[in-house]
Amino acid sequence: MPQLVEYIPIVGQAVIDDLMLAADRLKDKTVQMVNSTAVGGGVAEILNRMVPLLKEMGINIRWDVIRGGAEFFSVTKKFHNALHGKKEDITQHDFDIFMETSRVNIEQLEIAGDIIYIHDPQPAALVTKRAGNKWIWRCHIDVSRPDKVVWNFLNGFIEKYDAVVFSSPDFSQTLPMRQFLISPSIDPLSDKNKDLPPEMIDAVLNKYQLDGSRPIITQISRFDRLKDPVGVIEAYLQVKKRVDCQLVLAGGTAADDPESVHVFEEVREKAQHDHDIHILLMPQNDLEVNALQRASTVIIQKSIREGFGLTVAEALWKAKPVVASAVGGIPLQITHKYSGLLCHSIEGAAFALKQLLNAPEYARKLGENGREHIRNNFLLTRHIRDYLLLFLSLYQTENVIFF
Repeated sequence: MPQLVEYIPIVGQAVIDDLMLAADRLKDKTVQMVNSTAVGGGVAEILNRMVPLLKEMGINIRWDVIRGGAEFFSVTKKFHNALHGKKEDITQHDFDIFMETSRVNIEQLEIAGDIIYIHDPQPAALVTKRAGNKWIWRCHIDVSRPDKVVWNFLNGFIEKYDAVVFSSPDFSQTLPMRQFLISPSIDPLSDKNKDLPPEMIDAVLNKYQLDGSRPIITQISRFDRLKDPVGVIEAYLQVKKRVDCQLVLAGGTAADDPESVHVFEEVREKAQHDHDIHILLMPQNDLEVNALQRASTVIIQKSIREGFGLTVAEALWKAKPVVASAVGGIPLQITHKYSGLLCHSIEGAAFALKQLLNAPEYARKLGENGREHIRNNFLLTRHIRDYLLLFLSLYQTENVIFF
């Protein structure tokens, strides 16, 4: 793991000094992070990078993961889809499964923090254990148009928190506590984002039989219907009629997402007649994901709904031109025609892809603009600063304006 000093060439000494100053004021507090999986997905990825750096700053922090079986994670996946606005058949039995698993975790998980930071709906019911400490619920998903039944059920727990954090102002709901806007981030020094030598990139291309002399369109995402990998294939097929290119769909699965295996099979079936479509199951192989992004001509992220879309930030950090859906937190990362191209349909995605493939200088400029936008707004050091200021604000009696 990199140390704080290694970020100075990227963000500057003043940023690191500010982090240490804020951390010093929290040295008498214990922070406990809780989520649903240690592996897979953006939450686990961020915590894996953030927790060691917070410890280096002197913060007493621990990270715990709730327990749950296949039934529980099947239910919470349905909740996830419903909160994104997708129609799901959710029964009383589903709510009973959620409550029973929550009861077990409430009994077994030790709560040992002054500040308890709960990520997403899966562990939300733990707040019933609050006893004189501060509780934060961090919502990483787009709940701007949630299924009302699921939202009202979860809201019974959410209302017990001291603060709620969203990734975008569009996700905010009417709640009785303070709300904060904190965007996710990427670690520029992680295996997924650090600079790579050309020979490593070439080795990954050879491994997956990709032709580096022809354009490569890539989407890096979990195999999830809300990421619309089938729609990506349909857009690619439209582009292929005009431009000789290849498509890479690469990603893994998460322990709390049992639906991903079925989506992976649907994608493979859709792609089986085109040898230029490469479907790669790459669980936790960050160096190869990095190499694929760097080797790509254009990155696409054609999500139907999105919490934030960290894969967009990863691609922009590598100065890659990006075509992405104008959903969730993606428009916070891409200004249309300045740091990327936004789309609203399969046809729109295909048009944007063709535009970038046929105008490489324009594509290069978009990538350069995107990299600077990520440097200024979406790196891990900014994320840590926002968390430290949030923790400090919990102990202020006056109203705090948070930027």
